[in-house]
Amino acid sequence: MSEQRFLEVAKAAAAAAAEIIRHYYRAGVTVHEKADATPVTRADVESEQAIRAIIEEAFPDHGFFGEETGQAALDAEYLWLVDPIDGTKAFVRGYPMFSTQIALMHRGELVLGVSSAPEFRELLWAQRGAGAWEDSRRLSVSAVDRIEACALSAGNLKSLAAGPAWGAYGRLVARVNRIRGYGDFLHYHLLARGGIDAVIESDVNILDIAALAVIVTEAGGRFTDLAGQPVGLGTTSVLASTPLLHPVLQDALAGGTG
Repeated sequence: MSEQRFLEVAKAAAAAAAEIIRHYYRAGVTVHEKADATPVTRADVESEQAIRAIIEEAFPDHGFFGEETGQAALDAEYLWLVDPIDGTKAFVRGYPMFSTQIALMHRGELVLGVSSAPEFRELLWAQRGAGAWEDSRRLSVSAVDRIEACALSAGNLKSLAAGPAWGAYGRLVARVNRIRGYGDFLHYHLLARGGIDAVIESDVNILDIAALAVIVTEAGGRFTDLAGQPVGLGTTSVLASTPLLHPVLQDALAGGTG
């Protein structure tokens, strides 16, 4: 099966979702609360339905793991991971820090990622072994290799703040060149472009970051959880950075001197 076909379908699904999301972003939507107390809107559900319909028509034997419409055939050889609006809280508050995340996993390994930010008019994508791209521009992380020169962005740090690594994180922040909190898709897009050098998060799920993991990795970066483990369905934290910074940051977060 053609890998190019996977990318074409993922891009088409992202474009269909973007049209729905832009409509509701301007028109407004009623917000409901899910069982986990997170918000959901018609935009979330309808955009995922559009994505799922396109993927299932093209690849009826593939599995699907969606934020809003559920799971099917999680043990299939190919599994699509979809968050139609990553950043629903931003969406309903009226600021544009939200995106559509579409990733493809093959036998447990992430092989494709598409990250679409409708209000930013940004579309980044990557395929395993083929690089990370925005339009016709191939993306690359920066060459920064020292904490003191690092621009670090952090988000979703609630569990980190409640745990033993908070002190180490504070000492790390005191050392970096610049600390920012771009959040959601944006700091990963900036990392893949070389605009910042590292991202730390401690409260995510795989649907938030699967596509972004492929993009950052194919841009030459490293993308693991905070313990340095590979990204998988159970991943809940992120340490993503330039390749030479990664072990230094991991050591610093573990309480070392970096």
